[in-house]
Amino acid sequence: MRILTVGFSDEYVKELEKELGKYFICIVDNAKDMYDATNFTDFRHYELVIIVDEGIKFSLERYVNEVKKKKSETKIIILTENIKAQSEFFDLGVDDVIYHHCDHPDLIAARVLANMRHLFGTHVHIEKLVIDIANKKIEYDEKIVSLNGKTFDILAYLALRKQRVFSKDEIINALWEEPEYVSDNTVEVAINQIRKRLKSILGFQVIHTVRRRGYKFSY
Repeated sequence: MRILTVGFSDEYVKELEKELGKYFICIVDNAKDMYDATNFTDFRHYELVIIVDEGIKFSLERYVNEVKKKKSETKIIILTENIKAQSEFFDLGVDDVIYHHCDHPDLIAARVLANMRHLFGTHVHIEKLVIDIANKKIEYDEKIVSLNGKTFDILAYLALRKQRVFSKDEIINALWEEPEYVSDNTVEVAINQIRKRLKSILGFQVIHTVRRRGYKFSY
């Protein structure tokens, strides 16, 4: 999962990333302010944006609209010290508001889990197939399937989001630190490796191509 934080110090983001790492395999980008955040969301896809309230409603409203317009599934969480403003934030279309957060990155991580629980999982267990995300292991009917690095990450990413279709661009954005330097061909090669390894053990495919849209996990 790729997350954008807005308005945090680098030190705080490191602590938050450590807490989030207890629940998710994630990449966290940190924007200094709303203007900087726009530069990130213009070129990268995010499943979650966490924003520290700067007290500038117009900028926040415009940014929330831009993010939701680009990808409606993106969750937005606002952190604020102004408890009276919470209802206003929900009116803007944000998904959650956290009050009095400054000393509690563990609280933020827990609230992220509450909002993104559908993407949380240390195991994907479907009949005889077990994908152990925490230990990066795959078993089918007690047989081990060997997948390493990004090939495993792609499989886990799609399996946690089964039946949803993801473009190559979305997969690259989610799983590579600097997606701008990764080509579509890299995903194609990795998908082919996954299919080859899994079919040799399972006898069938679990990664399916949806023409002109991308890939989905379907068992």
